[in-house]
Amino acid sequence: MTSRGIRGCLAAFTCSALLAGMSLSAAAKAPVPKHNDFHLEEATIAEVQREITAGHLTTTQIVKMYLARIKAYNGQCTRQPQGVLGPAETIPHAGQLNALTTLNLRPAARQALGFDPRKARSMTDAADNDAAIPDALEAAAAQDREFARTHRLAGALHGVVFSIKDQYDTYDMRSTSGADAPYANDRPPQDATFVKRLRAAGAIILAKANMGEYASGDRSSFGGPLCNPYDTERSPGRSSGGSGSSVAANLVMCSVGEESGPSVRNPAKNNNVVGLAPTQELVSRAGIIPASFMNDRVGPLCRNVEDVAKVLDVIAGYDPADELTAFGVGRLPAGPYAGYAEDNKRLDGLRIGVVREFMNKELFTQADAESIDIVERGIEDLRKLGATIVDPGPGGALFQDCVRKYMPSADSDQLVKQYPKLFPAGADHIPLLVAMSANPAQFPDGPSIRDIGPDGSVGEGRYTLDLYLKRRGDANIKSTDDLIAKSSFYSDIHEDSGFSDKKKSLQKKADDKTLALASRLQTRFALQQIGLQCMAMLKLDAVTYPTGNIPAPKLGAPTEPAVNGRSPLAWTLLGANGFPAISVPAGFTTQVYDRVRDPKGADGKNSSHMVGPIAAKLPVNIDFLGRPFSEPVLLRIAAAYEGATHHRMAPPEFGPVPGEQ
Repeated sequence: MTSRGIRGCLAAFTCSALLAGMSLSAAAKAPVPKHNDFHLEEATIAEVQREITAGHLTTTQIVKMYLARIKAYNGQCTRQPQGVLGPAETIPHAGQLNALTTLNLRPAARQALGFDPRKARSMTDAADNDAAIPDALEAAAAQDREFARTHRLAGALHGVVFSIKDQYDTYDMRSTSGADAPYANDRPPQDATFVKRLRAAGAIILAKANMGEYASGDRSSFGGPLCNPYDTERSPGRSSGGSGSSVAANLVMCSVGEESGPSVRNPAKNNNVVGLAPTQELVSRAGIIPASFMNDRVGPLCRNVEDVAKVLDVIAGYDPADELTAFGVGRLPAGPYAGYAEDNKRLDGLRIGVVREFMNKELFTQADAESIDIVERGIEDLRKLGATIVDPGPGGALFQDCVRKYMPSADSDQLVKQYPKLFPAGADHIPLLVAMSANPAQFPDGPSIRDIGPDGSVGEGRYTLDLYLKRRGDANIKSTDDLIAKSSFYSDIHEDSGFSDKKKSLQKKADDKTLALASRLQTRFALQQIGLQCMAMLKLDAVTYPTGNIPAPKLGAPTEPAVNGRSPLAWTLLGANGFPAISVPAGFTTQVYDRVRDPKGADGKNSSHMVGPIAAKLPVNIDFLGRPFSEPVLLRIAAAYEGATHHRMAPPEFGPVPGEQ
């Protein structure tokens, strides 16, 4: 869809009756410039800052224009006759997304704009009149005043409007990880570290993004289900889905998601945007309501690679509040990350491996096929850009020689568990492990990079959540047990088999009585050893594969079963164990295969079967994954691919609001 200018919106102040009703700051009354070449929809950081520098726009005007789009498109996207805690039915072409749960507006501004009271930035501070906690419009007005005085941008992200996943602390907005939890003060005492850095660079934090509660699923007990802008009956990408869909539908310019599995790249794929899951030790996790200790990563989502790089420049770096960032000291590039994403049209001299383990149609189902075909075309695009493609070919396996040679030493525990006949209990396992390492032909058929992990930990979820709550210091919610006992859950009212039960997941965490991370650390070491050794042997700069093989599924539908190590969401084992990965739009499907529920299967329990093909134009993304701290290389590859292919397309049902041109 072609973007349209906003000159008419600015001149008439008529965007959804929003601008006409607002007189909350002097900046709103500034003379309206005459210009014709700026378009809010699909605008980039560079374009917005060019307009601000030229005097054509103010930050306040930009915030108001995004608020107009939020007012038009952020309503409930499912039918919920029993309210947000009851059952939900999908609505085709709903025209709404429910992407943002909380708006950074004081009560008077929120009410004047007609936003639902549940969008209030605090449910525990009804007055919300503390001058030390400015809202987005006040922050924008202050930025405009300072720019008028100095004619200098406040920082690298001056005027850039963000949503932040509700999993992260924001001192000015409620932060509950999607839960309907009765905190005594739903605002945490301070920002997450990366949020502080965004604000210091001039970013405007406009909203908290709706999310799969406690970083799982497509539904929040506080905000309700999330929807996909390319098909509102489908998933926007589970836990960071609101971050992805708010960017895709131009409700904000960028967002920040969290990835413990694929929860930055999966919403990037489902929403046709760019998502970076950086090296875990690169960006501080301080101020996150955690999903895990070893996997959580802070990742930006924007509509183009260069903007993602600009956000990374601001949020990357050592933070004494997150000990893992000590591993990143001295490992940042000499120049800004954004420099690697600018004007990169060729990939000559780079070697990119194809992870055929993730693309073997014979191992998966019809549901995987078209995504694989689309990425096959993407690999040819990389070749045309000058990259040397290292491809084991259909049915091949890029990492298999290294798996055979190094798994017996790097992850012998898992090998022994997988093959009890080869390694009987009580027997001497050393001779066979030595023989396998010396002669990989003795390695059993089967294990591949898909099958190494994830290995479980004990107590990780409870420990990290209880530690966060202790540091937050809330008077009412002090532990995981408090969250279970005092929160409201939609499953308490309606046993909805289409959405995961959050109360049960918390209860499972609470059952753990000790903390044991040894198995998780062993798996992480094994995958890094095998991955890094293979990349070194093959002289690879990066590898590529589909972000995920399965396009966005129907909301509430049965999950596509895992097949031969393939997750129904996105490929994640390497990324979740220390390797950075960036997901870039690669095209759209023409058809998909969905899952429908069988009331009673052969075993007497609920089951499902595949239906299709069904005509559907849904996004597909390609991943580029590299060594830890290789973000500069990944950004160079992603930017060149993006510039040559231009697969990003705004969702056609979420176009300009009334008053835009």
